[in-house]
Amino acid sequence: MTAQVETAVRGPEAYSLARNAISEMEKAGVWPTPLNFELWIHYLGDPEGPLGVEIKRLLAEDAVISDETSEMLAAEFLPRGRLSEEIRDAGAVLDRELASVSAAIAKAHKTQTDFGETLADASQTMDTAGEDASALKSLVGGLSTATQRVRRETASLEKRLESSNKEVARLREHLEQVRRDAMTDALTNLANRKAFDERLEQACADAGRTPLTLAILDIDHFKRFNDTWGHQTGDQVLRYVSTILSRVCSGNRFVARFGGEEFAIIFPGESPGAVMAALEHIREEVSSRSLRRRSTNDDLGAVTLSAGFAEHLPSEGAAALLERADEALYASKRGGRNRVTSARALENAA
Repeated sequence: MTAQVETAVRGPEAYSLARNAISEMEKAGVWPTPLNFELWIHYLGDPEGPLGVEIKRLLAEDAVISDETSEMLAAEFLPRGRLSEEIRDAGAVLDRELASVSAAIAKAHKTQTDFGETLADASQTMDTAGEDASALKSLVGGLSTATQRVRRETASLEKRLESSNKEVARLREHLEQVRRDAMTDALTNLANRKAFDERLEQACADAGRTPLTLAILDIDHFKRFNDTWGHQTGDQVLRYVSTILSRVCSGNRFVARFGGEEFAIIFPGESPGAVMAALEHIREEVSSRSLRRRSTNDDLGAVTLSAGFAEHLPSEGAAALLERADEALYASKRGGRNRVTSARALENAA
């Protein structure tokens, strides 16, 4: 929760904010579930924040805020993932600390072993020195015994440390799985918006060393599927499209559910021609078959996609690249849908 929202819900204006949230949800046709209420509190408390901007975009497009959409918004924008991140980071620190301790113990163990061998050699040497050396020999024997005891204790400590290392490794694996789940869209099993944003930022930072292209794809007339056949059928369409995207976007390509019925693909190191060919292949495969509603076997007709893509420009940030790809997408929409548009073509024609 942002400081702005945190202050609002703990002050006199909290009641007004809550009433406003209920009123705005009713206007938008959104059910007042606890999750939706939390989303709208954040949206109205910080309308210019990332969540607020996304909700305003969905409302402007008359998108249906289904339970699935709310879950997706919560996973991407509500600050619930920070604890897992902090635990994961703490686990990494603990793992490094244990590795350091393990190395220190190994070094101490070797030192003690060498010391014990030195004392044993000294004892053998003094064994030939006669009775005059008996007192010193006894002392050395006592030191050697003490060394053996320390070595046994160190061995026991090493076993406990090995067990701890295994437990930490198991914990880190579990936390990594939690992190992967937090970065995955539950409906399509594609990367979610949070994962996409992180990958795009990194890709733009690395783009000076390799070409980079971003594509945005949108299912044409998706609202009609939801309005005509219901959200479950709309989910079926989303899964169908995501299956094709997953198959085509193997290797270094990165595909994510961008939001609602939109998807995004990051193409690192590929030429514009290769990107155009891949997007045309996706578009043609998606529209190549007629879908049927699972529950009734009704013919849903063909699904089509519109797409736009933009090549990364020198020193261009993620937001600017995303905006140019989005402009190319909407050019495809204006041009009749079911087509692919290059941002470069638009810019050259301007």
